[in-house]
Amino acid sequence: MQRARAVRLAIFDVDGVMTDGTLFIGAQGEAFKAFNIQDGHGVKMLQAAGIATAIISGRSSESVLRRAAELHVAHVVQGSSDKARSFDELIASLGVEANACAFMGDDLPDLPVLRRCGFAVAVANACDAVKSAAHYVTRASGGKGAVREFCDLVLRAQGRAESEAAL
Repeated sequence: MQRARAVRLAIFDVDGVMTDGTLFIGAQGEAFKAFNIQDGHGVKMLQAAGIATAIISGRSSESVLRRAAELHVAHVVQGSSDKARSFDELIASLGVEANACAFMGDDLPDLPVLRRCGFAVAVANACDAVKSAAHYVTRASGGKGAVREFCDLVLRAQGRAESEAAL
């Protein structure tokens, strides 16, 4: 709870965290992703409570940009082959210390950020190495309420009832 109390910037991976990791590929090569509405509301509640939000993803997708815009996530890094570098650049640009950041991940490319941030969170269906590096493992799987669970935890830790942060 102490780590959750210190969060000022919440950063999310996308595939496997904000989605369940399934990609639907259309005949023209377009990728479709399913996002959880309650997860999205959790992100909005964090923002309403004054916590900045960001995305760092290894893949690039127009659907991620669209979802980020819907949720008013101002800081989106896509196509990152070095998430640690992307994390360092992001927090430097925002003037936020690493220990005031949370990161949610699910797979090996997320490990460097999980090891750098103040509050490392793994989704329930993350690979074992990610779960081992995490300070907290959600009960819910990626794309199935894990983001909302994290958001509710941070809000509780910071003494903000979920209804107070509702939009």
